[in-house]
Amino acid sequence: MKKVISVIFGFLLVLSFTTTSYSRDQIKIVGSSTVYPYATVVAEKFGKSGKFKTPVIESTGTGGGMKLFCAGVGTNHPDITNASRAIKSKEKALCAKNGVKDIVEIVVGNDGISFAHSVKAKDANFTKEQLWRALAHDVDVNGKVVANPYKKWSDIDKSLPNKAIKIMVPPPTSGTRDAWNSLVMGKGCSKAAKAAYEAAGKKAKKACAKLREDGLAIEAGENDTLIVNKLSADPDMFGLFGYSYLIANKDKIKATAVNGVKPSLKGIQDYSYPIARPLFFYVKKAHIGVVPGIHEYLKEFTANKTMGPKGYLTDIGLVPLSSDKYKTTRTSALKLTTIKAN
Repeated sequence: MKKVISVIFGFLLVLSFTTTSYSRDQIKIVGSSTVYPYATVVAEKFGKSGKFKTPVIESTGTGGGMKLFCAGVGTNHPDITNASRAIKSKEKALCAKNGVKDIVEIVVGNDGISFAHSVKAKDANFTKEQLWRALAHDVDVNGKVVANPYKKWSDIDKSLPNKAIKIMVPPPTSGTRDAWNSLVMGKGCSKAAKAAYEAAGKKAKKACAKLREDGLAIEAGENDTLIVNKLSADPDMFGLFGYSYLIANKDKIKATAVNGVKPSLKGIQDYSYPIARPLFFYVKKAHIGVVPGIHEYLKEFTANKTMGPKGYLTDIGLVPLSSDKYKTTRTSALKLTTIKAN
């Protein structure tokens, strides 16, 4: 009798595992709105091959995607998360805590955060410090750190337009916001402000990145298309987003120069454009072989025809990796190389 019960119990376990494993037959992807256009094109081509269903992609922002991705293993959780910055140590820790231990990192290509405005507006050029002063919560004035007093660009520097500061920004969950904080707010923050923050017992990095809350920095959610439409309608409004949105909407918007340089394929690839950054997606290795098609999707995305110098993703603004970095990424996809936990 015990033997029969044991066999039945074992059968139920196998049945349960099988049911759980195949309760979803479509790849589920979350994450970055910047990587979203590239992933969507790849997913559509992948689905049209007829071998697997078209992956379902949700634009949640990089931070939101990481939370969902790291919440656990199993078909109730996403298989892949797109990211416009590298995974953070605290996100790796969250993944490990919830059993997500084997993660494959794929570097998609390069991107330049575009600080853009309407094609109807006059060309503009800003330094990183001017952009920081336009957006920061607190700035240094006459040696003291005070609440941001600047209402017009010309208040910052008389050479700038005599127009109200109005900037649409991504939410805190956005990888583009994280990259902007690092590459612009952190680099543009004045030495005087940093010293004052430290003297007041504040962490300069965090204080420099805090945005003003008086309505001049306008959070726009994860919908970059909404930002494009707002800029197109208001020539005095500025916004920031990935290079692909600039390319796709060049009839409506144009980039400003930052430190005298406008975003371009060459400038982003060689990082002479001062707000260039890499793009990523992360794959839950435990789901490969459980949810059909994940490894095949990786192979499609990292194929030379897709993300290579003449790949179809370059047509929509992806700046390809150098040959050495491409080989590393392709190898990671083929061999399912996992990243270190910390």
